[in-house]
Amino acid sequence: MKDGPDIARIASLVGDPARANMLTALMTGAALTASELALEGGVTLPTASSHLAKLIDGGLLTVAAQGRHRYYALAGPQVAAMLEAIMGVAAGVGPKRTRLGPREPAMREARVCYDHLAGEHAVKMMDTFLARDILVRDGREIRIGPNGHSHFTAVGIDVEKLKPSRRPVCRDCLDWSVRRSHLAGQLGAAILDKILAEKWARREKDSRVVTFSPKGRRAFEKAFL
Repeated sequence: MKDGPDIARIASLVGDPARANMLTALMTGAALTASELALEGGVTLPTASSHLAKLIDGGLLTVAAQGRHRYYALAGPQVAAMLEAIMGVAAGVGPKRTRLGPREPAMREARVCYDHLAGEHAVKMMDTFLARDILVRDGREIRIGPNGHSHFTAVGIDVEKLKPSRRPVCRDCLDWSVRRSHLAGQLGAAILDKILAEKWARREKDSRVVTFSPKGRRAFEKAFL
């Protein structure tokens, strides 16, 4: 056996169609029950339970008990970033299973990627941050730039509370629909929290779509574009 990460094992876990659908359903950042995930995967509850056990054993999911229910969630932002990147590859080189319809433009415009904003708005925001030295690239890493602290303070985000930990403050995440990077990490999550707290946008029920109101879009553009 060759040294290094066992890519084949992770690929086999994600590659099963039912498990792929379950994992995609959890990209909203919400935890779901086995019954809900069985519906997403298009399988029976016993089959779903078997799939979920494999995903937990593989380190891709966590499970928490609350009352009579067990809730499953992605194991963390690293798993979400991997799934988003795979979606980008699948969108670029493979046949598209998604049927064209009114929801697809909305998904491309703005959506949740685990706990941060993705889509066209998020990519434009990232471009603006880099162009204005709000964020800077340092090799393969992204960090808050010389104009970052004052900018985020002005819009009501206290970056001093975002301390380096196992999860980076800033990280780029490949956007599957735009094929370029948007902002993830603690700062990306704080920005999405700000957008939702200010009611500039709302999350659509049972969907990753984020819908901005006309007033909210203007406020978002003023703050971040």
